[in-house]
Amino acid sequence: MAKIQEKYELMIVINPNLGEEGVGETFEKFKALIEANGTLEEVDDMGKRRLAYEINYIADGHYYLVKFTSAPEFPKELDRVIGITDGVLRSLITVRPE
Repeated sequence: MAKIQEKYELMIVINPNLGEEGVGETFEKFKALIEANGTLEEVDDMGKRRLAYEINYIADGHYYLVKFTSAPEFPKELDRVIGITDGVLRSLITVRPE
């Protein structure tokens, strides 16, 4: 039987060169999308950290860890929106073990 809800974890790294306001606005866009399509459980703003290697000559990134519950179809749409948003350096959506 297919699951109706699944637990997910999103790690997203945003370009800090957008400024504090730009980083916050970019993250709020994803947060609102998650809240509209699922249940937001926890947000961990990990702040600005050094990347392991430069991405497009950028050495730092602003990290967020988000735990949420949604239908199994939603993460694909979230990943698509993240992929077409300027300012996102990297992201990863994984299924959390129960």
